[in-house]
Amino acid sequence: MDAYFEVAFVRGCTTSLTSFAILWVVMETVLIVGSGAREHALARVFAKRARVFVAPGNAGTSEVAENVSIDVTNTEALVAFAVERRVDLVVVGPELPLSLGIVDALSARNIPAFGPTRAAAALESSKIFMKEILRSAGVPTAAFRVFERANDAISYVRTSNRPLVVKADGLCAGKGVVVARDADEAEQAIRMMMVDRAFGDAGERVVIEETLVGEEASFHVLCDGVCAMALPPAQDHKRIFDADRGPNTGGMGAYAPAPVVSRSVSEQVMSRIIEPTLSAMAKAGCPFRGVLFAGLMIDGSDPHVLEFNVRFGDPEAGVLSAMVFDDLADLIDACTRGALKETRIRPTTSAALSVVLAADGYPVNVTLGDAICGLDSPMPEGVHVLHAGTARAKDGSVVTSGGRVLNVVGTGSSLQDAWACAYSGAKLISFRGCQLRTDVGHRALRSERMA
Repeated sequence: MDAYFEVAFVRGCTTSLTSFAILWVVMETVLIVGSGAREHALARVFAKRARVFVAPGNAGTSEVAENVSIDVTNTEALVAFAVERRVDLVVVGPELPLSLGIVDALSARNIPAFGPTRAAAALESSKIFMKEILRSAGVPTAAFRVFERANDAISYVRTSNRPLVVKADGLCAGKGVVVARDADEAEQAIRMMMVDRAFGDAGERVVIEETLVGEEASFHVLCDGVCAMALPPAQDHKRIFDADRGPNTGGMGAYAPAPVVSRSVSEQVMSRIIEPTLSAMAKAGCPFRGVLFAGLMIDGSDPHVLEFNVRFGDPEAGVLSAMVFDDLADLIDACTRGALKETRIRPTTSAALSVVLAADGYPVNVTLGDAICGLDSPMPEGVHVLHAGTARAKDGSVVTSGGRVLNVVGTGSSLQDAWACAYSGAKLISFRGCQLRTDVGHRALRSERMA
């Protein structure tokens, strides 16, 4: 695990972390935008340093911060609140407010914000923009075609007659990607996106890609527009049932570090993917600041980009924040000031693993409003609980309010220890119809046992 903390990548040079010094900046008030487990994780990090507001937050964020009833899409109200409360830093969690230009609006009022501008956020909000940036930079990714008319796209998949990936161009809340096994499935996906308009304007254009094979990984880097620093590589579990069965979800658990991202692979990702992408973004006039999350497909030791996200993954944020808890606030602040070169990472723990507790019926027909039991139970050492889809009822009790309800995070000196911690904590919590995977981290745990 130490290999992932030895070197930070700085465009144009590689600098040993031993030469870095942490710059402590006074942050009295921080606003975090969002309402999921990612935002609860960030609130925990900043609560050790500042007064924290979360907009709109959830039942868990209210325990470490003050919730503010402002929707993430209400840019004007969020900026007005930041001005009124003299906020020192705004940390934007989800992709939607970033794509709407909240960072641009905050910058216009001289309020520091962690996240990319609207133009740079197009790396996630437009799959076509992302693929064109990758192509111009020579970054390894799946071959692709762009289509603006459904008939042309259907003709292409019929002629190709092989497994392909169909992606809606715009933001679809994680639902705009279909891995089609044959031409029939590809055509159904095209019709759903372009004809039936299941995702509205987001499906006006589609990207059709070749299918990549290998093992997926989540690679997050903190960026200040010039420099980039890698966080520990992670891996999440998209399928709802054990052994990667069932429909895709937003993520049923995650862990870090992920053994599939070896030292060699990590170095390749930085040199062949991150550095060229940052250079291309700077040349395009939209230098990237914030966290860049590369979804990778790794075949042996060969990484390819599946997608970019311009924010922390969720549930990955829970394990990454646990691994670098002591320094994450300073690293985020350094990104907003262009001072990442002067910071460093000191690992707080060697491994972290989270298991998601999901609501009854998730991910299709979700049941909400069920009382959650066990949150007041003393958690075992090394365990903490992040709220995702929770709310407080009128009587003060905590109830389910979303598909993914809680993330139980365990830490330890090994992934096996982190796994044991997370599941020991999960056993203490219950609600009607609770769903969880019992095999989070199975790939890494298998590797750890064989080592």
